[in-house]
Amino acid sequence: MSKRTVSTVLKELLARHGISAMALHRSTGVPQPTLSRILSGKIADPSDRHISKIAEYFHISTDRLRGRDDVRVPEIELRHPELHDICLWDDDTPVADDEVSIAFLRQVELAAGSGRFAIEESERARLRFGKRSLRHNGVEFDQAKCVTVRGDSMLPVLRDGATVGVNAGKRTLEEVIDGDLYAVNHNGQLRVKQLYRLAGGIRLRSFNRDEFPDEDYAYNDLEDEQLVILGHVFWWGMYAR
Repeated sequence: MSKRTVSTVLKELLARHGISAMALHRSTGVPQPTLSRILSGKIADPSDRHISKIAEYFHISTDRLRGRDDVRVPEIELRHPELHDICLWDDDTPVADDEVSIAFLRQVELAAGSGRFAIEESERARLRFGKRSLRHNGVEFDQAKCVTVRGDSMLPVLRDGATVGVNAGKRTLEEVIDGDLYAVNHNGQLRVKQLYRLAGGIRLRSFNRDEFPDEDYAYNDLEDEQLVILGHVFWWGMYAR
């Protein structure tokens, strides 16, 4: 079996995704002459700076791009570039260099039966995101969190148990975009709502407005309500059921 190189792997990826070297150059910023020399084999060991950009674009590890694992692109995927491979992982699978593992925020009771709650990061529950996807959505890797939606207040868009990705880097009142979804800490309760800025305060809105009416709070009352914006929702997902 011939040794796989960056050139052979990159040719397979371009064919699989149905894009040209010029399109790759425009998307990654890797110089077009450099890509041509990589594809022709004239650059056998490209710099990490260029390799990381290309690997991130294709959502693969730099080791795979360099041909250091023995994973080939199946022939069926070369004929059908719309097909993408699925990588299986669990909590013990090492995080690849082109992805990040994001912790879930959870609501916990401070003392049994006290009725008081706090928000903390889960020690085990995590979800993986591609670095390229986060960067494309303006999310710093260390500012991304996940939240599980509970209840029926956000039906029909978000069911009970849906997961949302939260950008904790966008959490000030000045940054609120009217109508966008935000995760908030409301007196220890973890909630996901549409937010609106009012003349003298803020509005929390549910999609299920028939059962859950708007909640308006004056700016002066936010401290008493212990209402804090945790971040802007940039992604959500859920099972169909």
